[in-house]
Amino acid sequence: MDIRFDNKVVLVTGGGGGIGRASALAFARAGAKVAVTDRDVAAGEETTAQVKALGAEALFIAADVMQAAQVQAMVTQVVAHFGRLDCAFNNAGIEEEHMRLADCEEATFDRIMGVNVKGVWLCMKYQIAQMLAQGGGAIVNTASVAGLVGAPKMSTYSASKHAVIGLTKSAAVEYGRKGIRVNAVCPGVIRTVMLERAVQADPKVAATVAGAHPIGRIGEPDEVAAAVLWLSSDASSFVTGLAHTVDGGLTSV
Repeated sequence: MDIRFDNKVVLVTGGGGGIGRASALAFARAGAKVAVTDRDVAAGEETTAQVKALGAEALFIAADVMQAAQVQAMVTQVVAHFGRLDCAFNNAGIEEEHMRLADCEEATFDRIMGVNVKGVWLCMKYQIAQMLAQGGGAIVNTASVAGLVGAPKMSTYSASKHAVIGLTKSAAVEYGRKGIRVNAVCPGVIRTVMLERAVQADPKVAATVAGAHPIGRIGEPDEVAAAVLWLSSDASSFVTGLAHTVDGGLTSV
């Protein structure tokens, strides 16, 4: 199936690398106009340059998704530049936690919940307002398999991703009759900077997590991007409120 986004405007948060960058590039290849946001200016600008190199229109906006004023300004800038907002991929997130629940510091808890939950909520708040004004749109949020099952030594991260799925399902119910679809992707272990950090902390992690997936390997960012594009496209026009796993069968074990 050839999924196209010609003349569609797409916003990707956390677009500076990994799944965000892969998705921004995939949207560009499919004909979209792409707005990339990230706190890391250099990384976000690099993604934007790569999008432009594919011949697509692109805009970079530096934004911290925990700051309401910055998120509102981000959406405003996208609409001012491109005229509308058709699709949003809320991918910005952090993990920053490899410890048992009782050992997690309050500051770590607040930071993870701030980015992963408040950030997604703020993004949806302003994206939905714009989509209501223009008559519809599609939103995809990055959750995780840790939002579907428990994650030892990542209890706060797991809680935050369960919350993302709750936000996704609730928004899907609230706005389905308004032409706005809201879904989530739930990746398994994907080859990203997050995985690199875990491997640096414990070199045995790579082999362990690869073997945990029934498919027998770690996932690639492009494989998650493919699911994001499908959920954002008219090909999934009767799909909303879905927590879509891209996990090599991990949650089937």
